[in-house]
Amino acid sequence: MYKVRDPATKYAIYVATAVLVLGFIITLVRNGIQILADVTFWLGLYGWLAAGIVVGYLVYLGLRILGWRSSEEVEPNVVDTSGVIYRAIAPTATERGTEAIATRSKISAGELPPWEVADLPAPPPFSFNNAIALIGPGAILLGTSIGSGEWLLGPAVTAQYGGFMLWIATTSIILQVLMNMEFIRYTLYTGEPIYTGFMRTKPGPRFWAIFYSVLAFLQLGWPGWASSAATALTAMFVGDIPGPEHAETIKAFGLFWFLSTVAIVAFGAKIERTMEVVQWFFVGAILLFLIVIALGFTAPETWGRAATGFLRFGTIPPNVDWLKVGGFAAFAGAGGVLNGTLSNWFRDKGLGMGGVVGYIPALIGGRRMSLTPTGKVFPLTTENKKRWREWWKYAITDQYGVWVLGCFLGMGLPALLTLQFIPPGTRFDNQFAIAVYQAQYLSREDTTSIMWFITLLVGFWILYSTQLGITDVFARMVTDMVWSGSSHIRAWRGGDIRFVYYSILSLFTLWGVFILLSGIKPFFLILLSANIAGLNFVFLGLHALYVNRKFLPAELRSPLWREAIVLLSVVFFGFFFCQALPSIIGQFTQGG
Repeated sequence: MYKVRDPATKYAIYVATAVLVLGFIITLVRNGIQILADVTFWLGLYGWLAAGIVVGYLVYLGLRILGWRSSEEVEPNVVDTSGVIYRAIAPTATERGTEAIATRSKISAGELPPWEVADLPAPPPFSFNNAIALIGPGAILLGTSIGSGEWLLGPAVTAQYGGFMLWIATTSIILQVLMNMEFIRYTLYTGEPIYTGFMRTKPGPRFWAIFYSVLAFLQLGWPGWASSAATALTAMFVGDIPGPEHAETIKAFGLFWFLSTVAIVAFGAKIERTMEVVQWFFVGAILLFLIVIALGFTAPETWGRAATGFLRFGTIPPNVDWLKVGGFAAFAGAGGVLNGTLSNWFRDKGLGMGGVVGYIPALIGGRRMSLTPTGKVFPLTTENKKRWREWWKYAITDQYGVWVLGCFLGMGLPALLTLQFIPPGTRFDNQFAIAVYQAQYLSREDTTSIMWFITLLVGFWILYSTQLGITDVFARMVTDMVWSGSSHIRAWRGGDIRFVYYSILSLFTLWGVFILLSGIKPFFLILLSANIAGLNFVFLGLHALYVNRKFLPAELRSPLWREAIVLLSVVFFGFFFCQALPSIIGQFTQGG
């Protein structure tokens, strides 16, 4: 099968490469050749890489809109969304193998039972209205991620370093969305979450189920979002900034709202839909408030400072707090296992082959649903490849149009408020008031107490929406892995997956209650979770690349440049975790 890139893709790659090279030259000219020995130079190149990806993608879209096509891009050629043209010539051995797959009922795939073969469900024609109806997983991920990274760690880092570190958010968000698309790629083809794909590799499903359950527990088993949300409610209740004397009140509020997240996921026809509706509401209300406040209360020069902060690639102030900055790098988008669980929501939403495998229903209001323990794949017929391209458009819209845009708004708008109202160098050291700083300074612009209460309420909803998403993520992720990997679990309670999901959720709830009662400081719980998320990116990125290369047909795999960027992402997040590790150990030895 002969392949040639179309002009839009080719020139987009040229432009992206030119941006990266230009960034290298500019940094070298400004700082001299000795900068090559400084780690900040190499970190800064990640920022220029992110800028190159964005500019290159815009060039690609522009050229496609203008009608740039290859001379070979005519029937019977087939074009995929990565810009690769497949010329219809005599079938090769690979193509003959694909035709053979179409005649088989099952395909062996690693350490789990074989996949069944079925045609890819036909998506509705791509349009704005259909996209609005189909997208949703990106909103769930955004609502889950907007709390700690955008509302807590972003302002904390911006206040302490004056916006100079916002470029880390730019880099992290772009690197994360490319990793997200690799998780989604596997799910659209198989109908399985990416974690099930991991279990298909050696040494086998039991090992990987335990391994990723432990990683998820280390990242998500600390209900710091409920505890931090409780600091906002406590401030409203006492009318002032909470302190250690309010620890018991914070504990009581944290317990109540943590348990309420468990109640929410118990209702509805299917959990994914319940989460989607709730998170759409949260995201819309939160972003509307932030936009109104940013437009009404911030000066034009503040907008300029924020914008330049997102582009100050490689700026690392002296004596940096790596525990805080490492957490910021991981949580600027979503973070670790949260990104991987995006593929579970794609499956439950019924996108791609997820439409033929089932979903996890809610306990109350949800009917018993048959969720197949293994996925189904489709033969690469002309019609199925056409449907794949349509599904890929919806995935791109969900991730770039909802999640990426929402992440930049969610990070940029609180940064504006921080730069406008909080004095440079301010450290968020009061663990019992971590969700109150924005309200404290913003209320000084208001002679009444209205702004104080509104900002605290919004801060509460931001953090609560994150805890809600995380409560579902852990139970969903572990449920899917044990359901796929254990026939004994599938046979339990007559094969009703709801009992598996809610049993795991109950254990998670008991642990969360224990942690909240232990009195560990809220902000340290967030920092611990964030830095573990950075470590998890290392495993997720490497494993996803291996799974997609091993199990996906060559025509559906990611192009080499995407795979290279995912590998660089692994190095990026691994670096920040290694820098933060000594501080994590130190905090534990001091009792949090």
